[in-house]
Amino acid sequence: MARSTRPSPGPAASPGPEPSPPLPAPPSAAPRDRGLYCNRTLNLRSVRAIGYDMDYTLIHYRVDAWEGRAYAHVQQMLRSRGWPVDHLAFDPDAVIRGLIIDRELGNVVKANRHGYVNQAAHGTRMLDFDTQRRTYADTLVDLSDPRWSFLNTLFSLSETTLYAQLVDLLDDGALPHGIGYAELHDVVRRSIDAAHVEGALKAEVIADPDRFVELDPDTPLALLDQRAAGKRLLLVTNSEWHYTRAMMAYAFDRFLPAGTTWRDVFDIAIVAARKPAFFRERMPLFEVVDDTGLLRPVGTDLGRNRVFLGGNAGLIEAALGVSGGDILYVGDHMFGDVHAPKGIQRWRTALVLRELEADLAAEAAFAPRQAELSALMDVKTRLELDYSQARLDLTRTQATPPYGPSSGTPPEALQARMAALRAELVALDERIAPLAIAAGQLNNPRWGLVMRSGNDKSYLAHQIERHADMYLSRVSNFLFETPYVYLRARRGSLPHDRPGVAPPLG
Repeated sequence: MARSTRPSPGPAASPGPEPSPPLPAPPSAAPRDRGLYCNRTLNLRSVRAIGYDMDYTLIHYRVDAWEGRAYAHVQQMLRSRGWPVDHLAFDPDAVIRGLIIDRELGNVVKANRHGYVNQAAHGTRMLDFDTQRRTYADTLVDLSDPRWSFLNTLFSLSETTLYAQLVDLLDDGALPHGIGYAELHDVVRRSIDAAHVEGALKAEVIADPDRFVELDPDTPLALLDQRAAGKRLLLVTNSEWHYTRAMMAYAFDRFLPAGTTWRDVFDIAIVAARKPAFFRERMPLFEVVDDTGLLRPVGTDLGRNRVFLGGNAGLIEAALGVSGGDILYVGDHMFGDVHAPKGIQRWRTALVLRELEADLAAEAAFAPRQAELSALMDVKTRLELDYSQARLDLTRTQATPPYGPSSGTPPEALQARMAALRAELVALDERIAPLAIAAGQLNNPRWGLVMRSGNDKSYLAHQIERHADMYLSRVSNFLFETPYVYLRARRGSLPHDRPGVAPPLG
């Protein structure tokens, strides 16, 4: 009989500690459209406070509904001035975030990361390539120049759509004499600001929030995780108290533990913050005492779970005992929520870019055609090289006197070779053109993707890369990570990096 290789039992072992219960299953990896995209390495463990904007950040609006009503309110203001605007209508596809208004020429343009204009429309009419090139060949977009107005947020869509339509009316002589393109933009900007400040528009939203708000039940959970991890949470919004109270209760309270409200989530809530002035000026702070909006002055002791009006970033830092990189601020406005806190207070910043989800979906659907386009472009590059080499060979052969090495091919044969290659290139361009046009129309038939301008990064992408430590499509994307995540920026690529090969670490 074969002997067993199993060891004989020894003395009974003393019972050890009870095994730890299994950890809950981690969430599945984030889909591409729900990721946290990091421009600058960010260790969330070292962040002690996280601030949030409200509109289009913690609360996402149905863009067609909100911007459509904002447009209608401004249209009514202009109608009361006697302007012929009755026939105009809001077009949600007319513009996208990240475009730039040229106040000097009445144009709307899309620029690449270097400031070169790649697409342009005068009023509502897209400019053809030759006209655009003549207009902007020697012009770079510089946002420090008042000639340019950047579409920083989704709130800019109704404003810019109406401006473009009014440019058409101005060109037709239908508006009061003496108004230029810049003055026209000033009128529209003041009107849209008034529509946001006056009570009628926001009263509509409060009365029927289901029509305007796209609820995200996971956003409150993401904030509860951060709070439980020891983060101090802030709400800093430009909206007034009565609107903030109603909208936060609608979007948050139903998803919170019983007996708690949105006010229990935030250590400090600031309404009517007047960003970006909140980050660069020393404005007084008042406590909102009750639901009616009664105010009283307050000192530097802000306590917890209280609501304030006004104030400034310095007061927040002093009250929480944090500053600079200790604070992450999350918002949707490229200037007021990202550029200002980063440039003035040196806070870490994150931009909410809801359009990213639709952009990535459009790219995924186009992927097979993009692969075909890339393959055709590779063929075109090779043919162009062959053509250029034949041309150079012909140039050297026909020079007086001939110079340099040559293939020895007779000029007639070189010319025939060039003609054949030229014909191949023309045929190839006919195959490439519809694919290139389709690639430029992804997600928006006029302007394409928000983060792309032709083959390059868009001006918006450049601004995000420069000023936002990270970007994400919605606040609840934090749930795909944890409040302790170490977000590492990818190593930047350079034109000389080998395709598909990670560059070596420096």
